[in-house]
Amino acid sequence: MNVLGVDVQPGTRHRLSSQPLDDFAGMRMAIPVWIAHGKQPGKVLCVTAGIHGDELNGIEIARRVFVGTDPEGLSGTLVVLPVLNRHGFLAGTRYMHDRRDLNRSFPGAAKGSAAGMIAHSVFDSVICKSDALVDLHTASDRRINLPQIRTDLASPAALDLARHFGVGVVLDGEGPPGSLRHSAMAGGVPAIIYEAGGVLILQADEIERGVTGVLNVMRHLGMIPAVSAEKPPLAVVYKKTKWLRVPPGAAGMFLTTCKPGDVVEKGQQLGEVVDPLSDATAAITSSSDGVIIGMVAPTVVYTGDALFHLGLERVEK
Repeated sequence: MNVLGVDVQPGTRHRLSSQPLDDFAGMRMAIPVWIAHGKQPGKVLCVTAGIHGDELNGIEIARRVFVGTDPEGLSGTLVVLPVLNRHGFLAGTRYMHDRRDLNRSFPGAAKGSAAGMIAHSVFDSVICKSDALVDLHTASDRRINLPQIRTDLASPAALDLARHFGVGVVLDGEGPPGSLRHSAMAGGVPAIIYEAGGVLILQADEIERGVTGVLNVMRHLGMIPAVSAEKPPLAVVYKKTKWLRVPPGAAGMFLTTCKPGDVVEKGQQLGEVVDPLSDATAAITSSSDGVIIGMVAPTVVYTGDALFHLGLERVEK
């Protein structure tokens, strides 16, 4: 196969780049593209990470999957883009150097913003040549999530990928226009994102879970053999979710003993918001039966801020 102008032979691995790395522009804009081309034919799986430069767990998940893949025993091709946003990674920030969000810039354009050019450099030539896409993320700043997969549940192929990832919960979401998964789906590539852990930190448990999930997808696609006769578990799917927010007029210190994964009942108090100046207290009560799939870390909050993300309607297998 030919990738970025390089002939990649079966049974080999290559570490390529979307553009030259030996100039000043390339220091920030070149994307590493790693290829493990299996000795046997099969599916092409693309794994991306670091689209937000402060989300480190995904970068390490992608690296471990690539390093642990032996092309001699691989059917098909593994394509890994471990750091899509080089500037953000080097600067420890979510965004590009011009404050643009790279995950709103796909499929990109050959001319325009730096984010658009970076997206364009790999979208048609690499990502759209894949049979499936796994995009690795973490929760945003000050959020605590159950490990979770997001995809368009209306796509049978994408839902199949999400279920067979086998880790965390699956939530419905096609992604905003310009996001990598939205653009990949529009280009005919079934895509899921996986979010685990927090920003600017490497978390061993979350990394191990992510590696397990990607390997589960590779086994499902027939790229690597199963490790046992038992099938890995399918991830739980929720077709409806809801956010509980700070009620009007309340603000202050958010206090709770709840955690992601807790099962809650309608009318149950999940926490409180205490005004540190007036001592006024607002109880945060669940409006539905459900499961906490995400929440803000206990911190200072204001009217309308999101506090708890509940999974409400579980899809049965």
